Amino acid sequence: MLTLLPGARRRALLAAALVLVGSTAVQLSAALAAGTFADLGTLAVSGYRMTAAAVVLLLLTRPRLRGRDRRTWAAIVLYGVAMAAMNVLFYAALDRLPLGVAVTLEFCGPLLIAAVASAGRTRVLPFVALLGVLLVVGGPAGGVDPLGVLLGLGAAAAFGAYTLLAGRVGDASTGLGDLALSVGVGALLLAPAQVAAAPDLTSGHVPALLASGVLGVALAFSLDFQAVRLAGTRVVGTLFAVDPAMGAVVGALLLGDRLTGPALGGLVLVVLAGAGVVWSAGRPRRDATPAT
Repeated sequence: MLTLLPGARRRALLAAALVLVGSTAVQLSAALAAGTFADLGTLAVSGYRMTAAAVVLLLLTRPRLRGRDRRTWAAIVLYGVAMAAMNVLFYAALDRLPLGVAVTLEFCGPLLIAAVASAGRTRVLPFVALLGVLLVVGGPAGGVDPLGVLLGLGAAAAFGAYTLLAGRVGDASTGLGDLALSVGVGALLLAPAQVAAAPDLTSGHVPALLASGVLGVALAFSLDFQAVRLAGTRVVGTLFAVDPAMGAVVGALLLGDRLTGPALGGLVLVVLAGAGVVWSAGRPRRDATPAT
């Protein structure tokens, strides 16, 4: 059945599957790392996760350092900066904002990228996904911390840059080696926080940090990277809205959280928006990042 679909639509469907698996890995990794934040701090935990992921990816891909021009190296470094900033700014915002507000602000980044890259009637689909996210997470609340909002918008900008740079690095790359180098850059940027938290690091923290890094960074970022290479930023930027929706589902299944009627409606809107961008991928379009 899949082989009967147009090429672009088939790639978009495969990208949707990759994003869904990656989103599940992110939510599971967050649950694994949750117990380490109080002991080590968000900066250090983000750094340890990226270090674990960088080691795994570098060992698997063994990228050569020669043969890349300055533009490729610049994209690799900026991609790593975006990864680190996305993690740090989101968790910093989460310290000052309710989860729903922080998630909604962060996902404005890739959804805005998707809206700009869309054309015609498909331009409404990212906003449908955003409405779904608002319903899933409960919508913005009044009286929020202004600094928290700024941090959340910073996370949105970093997430938008992450989406764009995945396409830039992917177009210039033949594999995951460049991604591994970018994750290494992010880990190096967070090295000072890792060193500062080292005295508090115990053997009990290590399994959770390793598993969280492999699932939530190495696996999830690899799947995102391949998804953007397959379908471009317009499709994947909208599909990223599945993350908070998947978080609600994982919370309901594993943590006993209750899914309200509006949350279920939001899940439906996210699914419909995702289906819409997959279906429209078979039509001629202008995309900020052409599929490879």
